[in-house]
Amino acid sequence: MQRAGRTRSVLIAVLAAWLAAVAVPPAALSVWRAKRLAELSTPGVQEEWDAFREAMRKESGREGPVQRKVPKSIEPPELVWLRDYFSLAVMAWVTLMGVLGGFVAALIMGVTSGPKSATDRGSPDRSSPPPETTRA
Repeated sequence: MQRAGRTRSVLIAVLAAWLAAVAVPPAALSVWRAKRLAELSTPGVQEEWDAFREAMRKESGREGPVQRKVPKSIEPPELVWLRDYFSLAVMAWVTLMGVLGGFVAALIMGVTSGPKSATDRGSPDRSSPPPETTRA
């Protein structure tokens, strides 16, 4: 009976860790996203991005070992990613971590449950010799 209690507590711990691994990173990213979007929406950031694009435009026609390409986006890529693709990133995280975490949780539960004895499975104990029968 003690084994069942230990297995139940391991199950609860594994499920709590799995849920935390699925939910905490998107929540933390969401908080960070709100702060970062406020920073990226300032005119100074847009001016820096425009200056960078202009510098790339000037360097793109030069000869040299590296050919520069002018970024197509008129907005900073971080702003576009956080504004337009945030939900996709969260869905990908939840899906991948959910599947991977579920698999790892199943492995942990299998390892911690330990081997089952023959009596637990309902089959006769194979280690004891067969009963003696008398022939008449």
